[in-house]
Amino acid sequence: MKRGSRRAAAERNQRSEPGSRRKRTRRSSGSGGPQSGVRLWAKRLALWGGGAAVLAAIILIIAVASAVQTLPSYYQLKATQNDQTILVRARDGTPIVELGPSFGNWLDYDEIPQVMKDAMVAVEDRRFYSHFGVDPIRLTGAIVEGTIGDRSRIGGTSTISQQLARNLFLNNNRSIDRKAREAVLAMALEWKFTKEQILELYLNKVYFGGGAYGIDSASRNFFSHPATELSVAEASIIAGLVKAPSRYSPTADVDAAVARAQTVLRLMREQGYITPQQALVDVDAVKLKTRVGGNSVRYFTDYVLPQLDLLLPETFEAIEVWTTLDTDLQEAATASVRANTPEGAQGALVSLDRDGAILALVGGTDYVESNYNRATNAQRQPGSAWKLFVYLAALEAGYAPDDRVQDVPVEIDGWRPRNSNGKFAGEIDVRTAFAYSVNTVAANLGQDVGFGTVASMARRFGVSSPISTYPSMVLGTSDVRLIEMTRAFAAISEKGMSVEPYGVLRVTTASGEEIYKHERGRSRQLVASYVAAGITDLLQTAVSTGTGRAAQIGRPVAGKTGTTSSNKDGWFVGFSSGVTTGVWMGRDDARAVRGLQGGRAPARAFSAFMREAVKGRPVEEFDTEVQLPGWMLEPDDEYLYGDPDDYYFIDESGNLVDPQRREVDQYGYPLPVEGEQSLRDGGRLPQFMPQDEPGQAASDDFLERATGEDIPPPPPPMPRTIRPSQRVDENFLEGSNN
Repeated sequence: MKRGSRRAAAERNQRSEPGSRRKRTRRSSGSGGPQSGVRLWAKRLALWGGGAAVLAAIILIIAVASAVQTLPSYYQLKATQNDQTILVRARDGTPIVELGPSFGNWLDYDEIPQVMKDAMVAVEDRRFYSHFGVDPIRLTGAIVEGTIGDRSRIGGTSTISQQLARNLFLNNNRSIDRKAREAVLAMALEWKFTKEQILELYLNKVYFGGGAYGIDSASRNFFSHPATELSVAEASIIAGLVKAPSRYSPTADVDAAVARAQTVLRLMREQGYITPQQALVDVDAVKLKTRVGGNSVRYFTDYVLPQLDLLLPETFEAIEVWTTLDTDLQEAATASVRANTPEGAQGALVSLDRDGAILALVGGTDYVESNYNRATNAQRQPGSAWKLFVYLAALEAGYAPDDRVQDVPVEIDGWRPRNSNGKFAGEIDVRTAFAYSVNTVAANLGQDVGFGTVASMARRFGVSSPISTYPSMVLGTSDVRLIEMTRAFAAISEKGMSVEPYGVLRVTTASGEEIYKHERGRSRQLVASYVAAGITDLLQTAVSTGTGRAAQIGRPVAGKTGTTSSNKDGWFVGFSSGVTTGVWMGRDDARAVRGLQGGRAPARAFSAFMREAVKGRPVEEFDTEVQLPGWMLEPDDEYLYGDPDDYYFIDESGNLVDPQRREVDQYGYPLPVEGEQSLRDGGRLPQFMPQDEPGQAASDDFLERATGEDIPPPPPPMPRTIRPSQRVDENFLEGSNN
């Protein structure tokens, strides 16, 4: 039994052992399960990652290969130029402004100075010669820094190849999509072109600021010589511009440009491109290109260049624009405005030659601070300078400089003008009233000839701004532009002949073909020569003894001051020796300026500029002798009709009519047009001064004298009130400063 029991037990044990082993095995296997799972997943991820990397590489290769197929050839890229360039020259040929992209001369790789190539590689892409378009080391470091630090650093990872791809094919936004396309195109460039070709394209096309594309344009723009002559210091300045052309431009901030250039020199030394001695070069000693006329020339170019759209046929070629600007006078104009403009105010100046050529134009005290052109765009009240048109209408209506007028209180439709000194001189002559800018006399003259007639006179002389016909308009309450007033005074300087301002002489293409040349249009007689002589007499007196005394320059000057209420605007416009100049000063917000009067700061600025403007011209005496046409002196029918060859015509609204459009008969009289009778049959000329109309230019008394009816005996000639040896009442002179 015992033996059997032992055997049975043994059998049971044998049967149970395998099960026990299996259990132990399961337990052992169960305790090592997670570790095996990690290894399994690691294997799977490695396989998937590798597969994905291979797939990405295949996709990248396909993308790059596709890009290579679509890339232009090297010669096509070399010939590509994005926009039209415009080189603006002064009247003597001096370049003053270059607008649009300027590409200079293309330099082949072997023509580019080695120091320029080394400087650019050192500062922009130190591993340029070893990477395949994208720098993995630089990219990885930037990603790490962007993750834990400054995220903007990711945007600064572009290699030279990437920058070239962006400049040629893409925009400058920093989206991930754009960066990816930039990388693909960079690798395509590396695939298709050699390193030398890529660097050549880059150095000839990268933007360096100031409109300069390529190192040759940059060298000429900043140093006035071609890039083949670049020194180590100059190359370091140019290479430093790529990061931020506007910030590091030597013409904008010399200190910033020098500091950046020192960084470039340090990197070149560290990378073995230059010796420590070469790195010590004095960047401050680099001679920069002289800027002609300062930034104020941009006021002039902003005014004249838009006119090219009307003057030129459509062209996309680079062009050179030869202008009327005199660089010496532009500098003198800028200096005179800045030196005389009151603090907190702005100033503007326009100067015209006798044919209308713009010699100088300043639209403000500083173009960088404000590019608003106050010479051509701003509309401001001219004050007493507007009296030019009042007295022109009066002289045309029959008044003479020696005629007596009354400076007494006046009221017109409830309006009571007062003089600036608050006083009244009583009986004075027209010359004195104009010289001392007497407001009451101007009001009476305006009422006599008609306020509409005054407005028509201003229109005749080129004022296109809206003009009020309220009585107060005679004192210059209608806003006008400085260039309009200067143009009007220039016509007086030309004895009543029209003057059209212009700034472009001719335009040529880069190949030298002339595509535009200025041709002076036919001038028109705006007023009779005796009217022009009379107003010149008044204008000269205003400068010699009147409110414009500060504008004297040691030779004959004729001009007029203007001051608006509360000293908001100050004007002086005048001419001498064929040069006409207008000056305006005031605040942009039209607030009062302490002490601003036309006879002070504007007149002084005029004088300072005109001394330079006329110093090389002969002294010209003014023709101020009023000689009436012969037909006005004949006591027969010629006095009634006038001589068509000696005169001009205006319509019933006071606007100029071109007499050249009317044919004349055998006696010299204009032939009738539809609705008119012949003069020989009792008809009348188109009237120079409309009769029996609200805006008639001549008084009834003058018309009676002109027609020979009821002619009173001529009064004895009155002596001139203003002569060098004479003075008006001192109480009247005190405070007269309009």
